[in-house]
Amino acid sequence: MPAPVVAPLAEPFADVRRIAVLRGGALGDLVFALPAIAALRAAHPDAELTLLGSPAHAVLLEGRGLVDEVVVLPPAVGVRGDETDEAAVAAFLARVVPVDLAVQLHGGGRHANPFLLRLGARHTVGTATPDATPLERTLHYDYFQHEVLRWLEVAGLAGAAPADLEPVLPVSAAERETGRRVLGDRPVVVLHPGATDPRRHWPAERFGAVAAAVAAEGVRTVVVGDPSEAALADRVVAAARAVLGAGEQELVRSIAGTLDLVQLLGVLAAADVVLANDSGPRHLAQAVGARTVGIFVFGNTINAMPFGRGRHRIRLGRITRCPVCGRDATQVGWTAERCEHDPSYVADVPVEDVLEDVRALLAP
Repeated sequence: MPAPVVAPLAEPFADVRRIAVLRGGALGDLVFALPAIAALRAAHPDAELTLLGSPAHAVLLEGRGLVDEVVVLPPAVGVRGDETDEAAVAAFLARVVPVDLAVQLHGGGRHANPFLLRLGARHTVGTATPDATPLERTLHYDYFQHEVLRWLEVAGLAGAAPADLEPVLPVSAAERETGRRVLGDRPVVVLHPGATDPRRHWPAERFGAVAAAVAAEGVRTVVVGDPSEAALADRVVAAARAVLGAGEQELVRSIAGTLDLVQLLGVLAAADVVLANDSGPRHLAQAVGARTVGIFVFGNTINAMPFGRGRHRIRLGRITRCPVCGRDATQVGWTAERCEHDPSYVADVPVEDVLEDVRALLAP
C-alpha cells in the first residue's frame, strides 16, 4: 500500500548523511515543522539531522530525540532578527558545513533561500515566493496553506513521505509530574491569554469570565505566560475574582512569569484543558497531547488550526477588516502589509461559545 503523501513524492536524493533544516521563528513555527522533520528522519534514519533554529528551539528539543542537534542561527536579516552580523554568520557556517541536504522550512524564501545556499549543500529544497531565489527543488509559497501541510510538502520534495500528521513533542514522566505538582488538584483548565500579535488577543476580561464560570463549578484555572504577559494574566485573574465569592476566588490564579520553557511543557501536558489564543503555548499544548480550545483570527484558521475535533475545538473570529481603518485583515502573517492599529480581531467571539467548548472537553 503506498505511503500517504501531501503531493507526489520527488525522487529521493542518494547518499544523504547530513541534513540541515532551517526553521527559525517562534515556538509555534517550530511546532508546525515537526511533522516534516519526522518525515525527513524516517526517510533518512542513518543521517545526522541538525535544526538551524532559535535559542528557545534548542531548549525545547534538548534530549527529546527529534533531531541530533540544534545550532542557533546567527543574526541575519529575515532569518533571525533585523540585522546581519557577518562575523557571526561566518562562524555559524564553519560549524554547520558540510551538508548533503539543506531544507528550508522557514518562510517564503526572500531572505531564507540565499542564506540556505550559503551552506553549500549538495541538494536544497524549500519554498519560494515569485521574487525569491529558487532552490534545487522549490515549492511555490502561498500564504493560505496549512503550515504543517506546507512543510510536509517540502519534505516530499526530498522524497520523504509523512510519518506524522499531527505535531508530536515527547514529554517525560518527570516533566508531567512536575506539571501536576504545579497545577494542584484536578480538574484544572490552563489559560494563555497572550500572543505575540495583539490582534490575536481575545479580551482578558472574557478569559476571566470563562475562568469565573468554571470556578463556580469547582474547576481550578491557572493562567500562564512569559514575564512580559504577567500583567495581562493578572487582569484575567482580577476579572474572574471580581464576580466570584470569597470561597471560590482561590480557584483562579496566575503563574505567569514563573515557569521556564521545560516547566511550561509539563504544565500544559498535565492540564485537563488548555484555553488559548492562536499562540505558541496553544500549539505546544497540542503537541504534548493536551485537549485545547483555541481562538483564531479568521485567516489563520487555514494556516494554523488543529486538524482534529475530538481533542481540539476552535472558535473563529469573523472580523475581516481592521475596525479602525478598514484594511483587509484576513491575512495577518509576515507577507501582508499591516496598518498601525492593534484592535482585537477576535473580539466578536462570544464567551458562551468558548465556555461550551471548555465544558465539553472537561466532560469525562
